[in-house]
Amino acid sequence: MRSGSCTQNADVNVHWVDAAILCSYLLGMVVFGMWMGRGTRSSAEFMVGGRDMPWWAVLCSIVATETSTITFLSVPGLAYTGDLGFLQLPLGYILGRWIVASKLLPRYFAGELFTAYEVLDRHFGSAVKRAASLLFIITRTLGDGFRLFLGAIVLQHVAGIDMNMAIIALGVATIVYTFAGGIRAVIWTDFIQFVVYMLGAAIAFGILLDSIDGGWGAVTELARAELSGDKLRVFHFDLDLTGTYLFWAGLIGGGVLAVGTHGVDQLMVQRYLSARNQGEAALALRLSGIVVLLQFALFLLIGTALFAYYSQNTPAESFAKSDRVFATFIVDKMPIGVLGVVLGALFSAAMSTLSSSLNSSATVLVNDILTINSDSSRLRLAKWLTVAFGIAQIVVGISGQWLESSVIGSVLAIQGFTTGIILGVFALGLAKGRVGTNSALVGLVVGLIVMTAIKFGTPLAWPWFALVGSTVTFCTGWMHNKLFNNATVS
Repeated sequence: MRSGSCTQNADVNVHWVDAAILCSYLLGMVVFGMWMGRGTRSSAEFMVGGRDMPWWAVLCSIVATETSTITFLSVPGLAYTGDLGFLQLPLGYILGRWIVASKLLPRYFAGELFTAYEVLDRHFGSAVKRAASLLFIITRTLGDGFRLFLGAIVLQHVAGIDMNMAIIALGVATIVYTFAGGIRAVIWTDFIQFVVYMLGAAIAFGILLDSIDGGWGAVTELARAELSGDKLRVFHFDLDLTGTYLFWAGLIGGGVLAVGTHGVDQLMVQRYLSARNQGEAALALRLSGIVVLLQFALFLLIGTALFAYYSQNTPAESFAKSDRVFATFIVDKMPIGVLGVVLGALFSAAMSTLSSSLNSSATVLVNDILTINSDSSRLRLAKWLTVAFGIAQIVVGISGQWLESSVIGSVLAIQGFTTGIILGVFALGLAKGRVGTNSALVGLVVGLIVMTAIKFGTPLAWPWFALVGSTVTFCTGWMHNKLFNNATVS
């Protein structure tokens, strides 16, 4: 427990210095985001940043957007209880991003697009575009609303903040700068947040190693001596479709998943469309895979070091969940002042995902579902829809307190496998021979039904969801088109 604290609950006291650092960081992010978004006068500036964002800022925004507070704490937990096998997954991520950069980016830069789903309009008409857009909005709002709740659980544990207040504070702070500056503010704050959370992780890692008797040498010795196996092992070549962190699941399943999440999901596509040109967008996308691999390696090594630390310093009580391990060390061992920086890193990981979600959802609704000709009206509506989606996510986050954790996990998984379904629809549009609107819609609906059944009725590991979902959607739509010769576009 920390003396002289100003914020408190039954779990933790936070010193006033750490609380001041955290509050200053939150306020600074809001002010910085508003300042970076100053002068936003058109919907193009609000939605795609005037198509003038540098590649290195886009790269950091891509990585920050796919890194949440849960990732910050859960990935170390994987290494704490297991080994480094999670690194097999980003190998597939790298492969998938190269495919997206080569095959899909040229289509997004073939015209002045605002969303990924406008490509579907060219192939199938507005019905398929709106169906895919609506699926994105619903799953994004639910998924990120519960991610907000999950992040608040961690922040409550670490900072001693009331649950509802943690959800509302995090949500409102993100809404304000996203409303004011649009995607330009989102990308630039993502850049700062990427630097902050990586700095926070590196500082925590350094303090952790310094707390272990024998340092890194002791970490490797204890990891290799673990009775359950070498905790520094990376590759597992088992052919088991129910195993999550295996080589083929990571390379093939993770590769197809990356094509879906980074190729046809508006959350990422909007960043490419904000870049200066296709070449810079491709550079940012390809390098982001390598950065994510290195980032995950750092978080996993933190988990391995945590195993060594708690082997030498047995905790009073065993950890109920592995994602509590890093949080507990942060609370117990971070010096005054440093804790505030690490808490800022946790908030950074959460806010980067939420801000991207709000702007992307508003952009999709304005461009793909609603029909508004006036640019000033489009800009005004996009801003207020940002607020509306922010409130919706806060409500979903607060409601998460009355749901079972398994239900929350299921909702997040549904968000994951919908990207495979949309990828299948994109594949239908790229297939030789014209596939009709009705066939694409049939493929989408059947894909959603089949994936729901697989998620809740089979033990199939989630890295395979995108591959199965895209395959079912594509094959169903293609067969329907062949059987009924449905080659009309509405």
